Amino acid sequence: MDSASSETVTGPRSEDALPSSTNVAVKLVVVGGFGVGKTTLVRSVSEIRPLTTEETMTQAGATVDDNTGVERKTATTVAMDFGRISLNEEMVLYLFGTPGQERFWFLWNGLFDGALGAVVLVDTRRLEASFDVMGRLEEASVPFIVAVNAFPDAPSYAQDDLRDALDLPPSVPIVACDARHRDSSRDVLMTLMHHLRSLATTSEAM
Repeated sequence: MDSASSETVTGPRSEDALPSSTNVAVKLVVVGGFGVGKTTLVRSVSEIRPLTTEETMTQAGATVDDNTGVERKTATTVAMDFGRISLNEEMVLYLFGTPGQERFWFLWNGLFDGALGAVVLVDTRRLEASFDVMGRLEEASVPFIVAVNAFPDAPSYAQDDLRDALDLPPSVPIVACDARHRDSSRDVLMTLMHHLRSLATTSEAM
C-alpha cells in the first residue's frame, strides 16, 4: 500500500480546540461494510480536520477484499477515521469510523470500547455486507441505528421491506441519508442520540 496517501496530522489547530464549556463527551462509532461511505460521513460532519487512515488499494489487496459493487473505489481505511461534532455548548460527540474489510475487523473491539452507540451505514446494493456488522454490535451490546446511504444506482426499498431484509426489530430506527452532506450526516447522529435517550428512559422506567 502507498503510505503517501494517508492524511498526516501535524498538530492541533487553534480552531480545533475543544470549547471550555464542554462537560459531556460521547463516543460513537460509524460502522458498515466495505465502501458504504463511512469515511465520507465522518469527513462531512466533523467540525475539526478529520483524522483518516486511508491507503491506496493495490492489486494484492484485490485478492483478499471483496470489492463487488465498488470496483471504482481506489482507497480504503486501514485503521480508523476520527472526527468531532459539538451538539451544543456542553456536549461533544467523538466519531470513530471503522475499516470495512473483514481482515481489519480485529481493530473493531478497541473501537467499540466505551462507545455509547453506533451508526450502521448501509448500501442497498450490498445489504449482505451489513449482516456481520450488526451481529458484532449485538455481541458487544452496542445499540445502533441503520442509515441508508444514497447511491445513484442503488435500489430503493420501502422501510418495512428493508427492515425485513435486514431482520431488524421495530425498535431499531432506519433513516435515509447522503453521507456527502453535513446536514444529512448530522441528522443521522441526532437520530442516534434520540434513540439512545429513548433506550435510557425505558431502562430507567423498568
